[in-house]
Amino acid sequence: MKLENKTDIAEFLLLGLSENPELQPLLFGLFLTVYLATVLGNLFIILAISSDSHLHTPMYFFLSNLPFNDICFSTATVPKMLVNIQTQSKSSSYTGCLTQICFGLVFAGLENGLLAAMTYDRYVAICQPLRYTVIMNPCFRGLLILPSLFISIMNALLHSLMVLYLSFCIDLEIPHFFCEPGQVLKLACSDTLINNILEFFVTSVWGGVTLLGIIFLHSNFLLHFENRISWRKV
Repeated sequence: MKLENKTDIAEFLLLGLSENPELQPLLFGLFLTVYLATVLGNLFIILAISSDSHLHTPMYFFLSNLPFNDICFSTATVPKMLVNIQTQSKSSSYTGCLTQICFGLVFAGLENGLLAAMTYDRYVAICQPLRYTVIMNPCFRGLLILPSLFISIMNALLHSLMVLYLSFCIDLEIPHFFCEPGQVLKLACSDTLINNILEFFVTSVWGGVTLLGIIFLHSNFLLHFENRISWRKV
């Protein structure tokens, strides 16, 4: 019989990529380099767009939000892993783990919305160029991002609150370098059927809607180009 702890969960153990002590400095240097390159590269894109008035257009507005979201998503996962490698510790507090899950879901969901918004922006620019500046006004650009942010936040909070009602066993080892929702659910001693259904439903609906929207807009691109080629031939 497994022991349970319903309220006073001390910490999770993030096993990381390898338990070999000789590989820890190499992993630390590798992930630190990748993380710094990600942050600096995305910051350079944001600064380049904000400093050039010619780039203050709807397309570059979405393009500047995407690297910012990328920085936030990386910061939600990588720094904790670097600290664990440097201190030779694998622990992550219960609150810290839930916080990491919440922020990870927010930025992952927001990225889907940003990609869909960027696709719609290109659709309007190509298929309705004369009305582009009228349609893609600052207010409408905000309306394309805010619903995605709101849905992502609500989804993350809902998943985090559902995890709070679970009972966890004593052996809380996560075979990953960050608190991934699916791995956390596997450690629960209580029934996780509702959590799994919720995770599958939200992922399918939100991911499916954005994916279908992107495919639909790209198919309209192709139809628009085909019609333009046919018109030129005539």
